[in-house]
Amino acid sequence: MTAAILTRDEERHLPRALTSLPREMAVLVLDAESDDRTIEYAVAANAEVIVRPWTDFVDARTYALAAVRTPWTLVLDADEALDDVLREAISRAPEDVDGYIVRRTTYFCGKPLRMWRDEPLLRLVRTGRARVVARPAAGGTAALHERLVCDGPAGVLDGTLLHYSYPTVESYRSKFARYTSIEAAGMPASFIRAVAATLVAPLRCVDFLLRRGAILDGPRGWYVAWWSACYPAVVAWKAAFRAPGSP
Repeated sequence: MTAAILTRDEERHLPRALTSLPREMAVLVLDAESDDRTIEYAVAANAEVIVRPWTDFVDARTYALAAVRTPWTLVLDADEALDDVLREAISRAPEDVDGYIVRRTTYFCGKPLRMWRDEPLLRLVRTGRARVVARPAAGGTAALHERLVCDGPAGVLDGTLLHYSYPTVESYRSKFARYTSIEAAGMPASFIRAVAATLVAPLRCVDFLLRRGAILDGPRGWYVAWWSACYPAVVAWKAAFRAPGSP
């Protein structure tokens, strides 16, 4: 079994991801020309490292999957880690299915958020039986928010995949700005869509606050609920005001 991890300047997160893996698991790191100590840490952990210029998330993930030579592949982000229960479940998973779904909980400023709890993701797959598809949150054709898909049966593993994507508010704002711009580049300009998404944003926020429990997380939850609700509107407005001829 191999853990396939995409990296780019991930010296802060990668050691935690690597130490969370089962001891016997091989590691493949596909690095997008990091300028920090990411590769050094990967090599120290006996990972196979492939350095490749960055293209997009779908292409990079597909390339990494194709480079794996073991029967099973665990797809992991550098800012994720397995908890003890999930690590044990992966080590003992029967091989009578083509993949396994894990439950991911995302942290914001050091605390897990209810609206980002237990997100089901296919992450452990039989090598060669899964493909990568883009799932842009606001629609369009951007190669973003990629997911694994397999046509065969899939089980569910106990435990939690811990996602430490946003250690600070600034890291959240930076990623929000970057991702909305990427999505806007894959969406046609439409003022009608932008206005509609803006009008719907308050209703989406209420849904995140009440149905998904963000209101119970205090100011952190309220902040994320509001900006998550606004995400499609921000993408649509960026697309609407994109300069003619720009990507």
